[in-house]
Amino acid sequence: MAKTSPAEYISQVRAEARKVVWPTRKETIQTAIMVLIMTTILAFFFLGVDTVFRSIVNFLIGLIG
Repeated sequence: MAKTSPAEYISQVRAEARKVVWPTRKETIQTAIMVLIMTTILAFFFLGVDTVFRSIVNFLIGLIG
C-alpha cells in the first residue's frame, strides 16, 4: 500500500468533495418531512404492538397468580 502525503490526501479529498451532488433545499425539507411522518407512524405501530404484548403478559401472569 503506497503512502500518501498529507498534501496529496487533502487534494484528493477536495477532488472527491467536488463530485458530491448536494440536495436542494426543497429536497431536504421533503425528506425531513417524510422522516417525521414515518417516525410518527412507526411510533404508533410500536405503541400498539407493545400494548398487545403487555396485555398478553398480564393475562398470562393473571393465570399464574
